[in-house]
Amino acid sequence: MYDAVVLDKDGVLVGRTPFDTLREAAWDAFVSLGVEDPDLAHVDDVAVGVDPATLTDICERYGLEPAEFWRVRDEMAATAQVDAARKGRKTPYEDVDALRFIDAPLGVVSSNQQATVDAVLDLFDLAGRFEVAYGRDPSIASLSRKKPSPYYLERALEDLGAETALFVGDNESDVRAADNAGIDSAFVRRPHRRSAELSCQPTYEIDDLHDLVSICGRAPVNPDSGDRV
Repeated sequence: MYDAVVLDKDGVLVGRTPFDTLREAAWDAFVSLGVEDPDLAHVDDVAVGVDPATLTDICERYGLEPAEFWRVRDEMAATAQVDAARKGRKTPYEDVDALRFIDAPLGVVSSNQQATVDAVLDLFDLAGRFEVAYGRDPSIASLSRKKPSPYYLERALEDLGAETALFVGDNESDVRAADNAGIDSAFVRRPHRRSAELSCQPTYEIDDLHDLVSICGRAPVNPDSGDRV
C-alpha cells in the first residue's frame, strides 16, 4: 500500500527528552555567551518551540547575536540529549523491533537537531534500519522548517523516491506535516498521548509500532516451520 514509511524520532522510536534537560541546556547556552543570570522565562522560551521572531527579540535583550546564540543553544541541547541517552534516561521503545516486518523503505524525520538524530540512532544501533534520517540544521531558518512544515519530510520522500508514503508521529504537528506533504499519517498513542485530543484527523490511530505491521507490513516467520505466523 505504501512505498515508504517515515517516522518521527522522539516519542515514536525513542523516549522523549525531559523538559528540565532542555531547560538546563538552554541556560548553559546563555552562560557560555556571557549571560550569567538570564530570566528563567526567556530560558524556557528558547528551550522548546521558539520561533525566529521570539528568538531575535530575546537575543536583542541580552545583546546576543541570534545566529550565534542559536548555534550554541542547539549544540548544548544535542549534547545534553545524547548524554541522557548514554546514561539510560532516553531509550528506544520496546516495539521498535516491529519495524523489521515493514514491507517498505524506512526513514526518519525529526524536528530535533540533525546531530541528535544521528547520534541517538547510532547509539542504539538503529541507523542501519533507515535509508534516510533528517533533523534540523543549527540555523534560525530551520525553525520555520519544523513540522508542521513539510520541508524535511518532503526532502526525505524525495530521497526515498516515495509517492504513497505514511508518516508516523506522536504530535498533532506530525499529522499536519503529513497533510501538508499530501501523504497519509499514523498517530501513535504512546502513554504520554493516551488522552490527547487532536484538532485534525490522522489516517490511522495506533497504540504502538506493532500496529504498523497490519497496515503496511508482513507477518513474522515461524523459525521452526518457515511459515508466516
